[in-house]
Amino acid sequence: MTQQLEDSTPPAEPDPRRWWALALLCGAFFMVILDAAIVTVALPSIEEELGFSAQGLQWVVSAYALTFAGLLLLGGRAADLLGRRGVFMVGVVLFTVASLLCGLAWSDEALIGARAFQGIGAAVMTPSALSIITTTFEEGPERNKALGIWGALGGIGATTAWLIGGPIVDGLGWEWIFFINIPVGLAALALSPLVLRESRATLARRSFDPAGALTITGALALLVYALVEAPDRGWGDPQTIFLLAGSGVLLAAFVLIESRQSAPLVPLRIFRSRMIVGANAVMLVFGTLPYGLGFILTLYAQQVLGYSAVKFGLTSLVFPAMAALGSVFGQSFVLRVGFRPVAAAGMALMGGGALLLTQVSVGGTYFGDIFFGLLVFGPGVGLAFVTASIAALAGVPERESGLASGLSNTSFQIGAALGVAIVTTVAISRTENYMAANTGANRLVALTEGFQSAFLAVAVLAGIGVALALLLLGRPRGVPQEQVAVLTVSSLAPCPEVEPSPASAPAGD
Repeated sequence: MTQQLEDSTPPAEPDPRRWWALALLCGAFFMVILDAAIVTVALPSIEEELGFSAQGLQWVVSAYALTFAGLLLLGGRAADLLGRRGVFMVGVVLFTVASLLCGLAWSDEALIGARAFQGIGAAVMTPSALSIITTTFEEGPERNKALGIWGALGGIGATTAWLIGGPIVDGLGWEWIFFINIPVGLAALALSPLVLRESRATLARRSFDPAGALTITGALALLVYALVEAPDRGWGDPQTIFLLAGSGVLLAAFVLIESRQSAPLVPLRIFRSRMIVGANAVMLVFGTLPYGLGFILTLYAQQVLGYSAVKFGLTSLVFPAMAALGSVFGQSFVLRVGFRPVAAAGMALMGGGALLLTQVSVGGTYFGDIFFGLLVFGPGVGLAFVTASIAALAGVPERESGLASGLSNTSFQIGAALGVAIVTTVAISRTENYMAANTGANRLVALTEGFQSAFLAVAVLAGIGVALALLLLGRPRGVPQEQVAVLTVSSLAPCPEVEPSPASAPAGD
């Protein structure tokens, strides 16, 4: 087999700037992960100041997730073909400019557009950053350590976003959750030429497959828009039917394009593996749960209970603490008992936590209505995420680990967008039905009725996750114990795709 990557063999001498490079790349990654979740705590303030409708508010989260998910693999390929450092810097520019536009947004439409633009920047910057790490550090303990640091910072950003966001929103204003990215982005741009080496892959076929990326992104956007608008329009309305049909057509076009591309973004043969299909199905459903629950919980706490953003962030600390605990135990549990029971247990805990939150009330208290739900939901997040992440890479040849990890992260981002859309649809439908049936009803009571139904929807989604975990996941194969921690943390971010040789394509399992 001919060599395809000019940098497939590590340099004779380690790059003396590699740890500075890691610090820079981890800082950029922390910014991306933090921004994906920190916006949740600012939603009530954003809704009030920019006049968002109840349906429109979810697009502040979904617009970012959709463009991030749809263009993530394309960003990884662009980095490999055009030069990883250069593409990383382009991604930083896009993300930084988008952050400025988000903070300056003068209307709801302007913020949604800027968030979608920000997701594009994240999709370009993140896979190129991880690709630089894998080509800068020699395979072995040093690379594992670097990936561990990368993943740990991503985990910190994802689980502490509410805690960090609260003081920023209350002290400086919601705009500053975006403005804080600007000095980080400018510093990354200034330092990149100094500490990052340029590298690129030398492939026999130079294909970006933009048609594949655009069709899958369009399909997802139409699906989410249909779900959000259906409560007002009706499920039998021509607009809803047209949007759902359009989403189906674009999805079919994506499959057709990928089947005919000589170098597709997503080689369809990878789905011959039942483990990969199962892991991505579980990851997609998993993605709906923390984002869906977090979206509704922040609205309930701040709009019904009257919490400030700071108070909400502080009282949510139990959630990241329990999620971290679940992650620690999840790694060892997977190796002892297999994927099915651990993933199913994680999903069941999240479902149980969501069911506890269905009892929230207008005159609720933190310990009476929120604490125990988060206490149960948190460890489920850790267990399910670790299991799905490891399963997504189990038995995958090293040459395809980037593709498998990228698919896993794409599934998670798609789940995030769908989860927020689903809970928004359920909450609005229930609130409007309650108001229609109870003329003159208290607005907070109606909102709480909607939030209760949304938490129930999260529990139902978790039940679907339990079923998928039991039906599709098997026992761990092909993952040595010493690699488990690295796989877990490195899968927090998308790997760039490395195109395999057709002659060496795996047969699947």
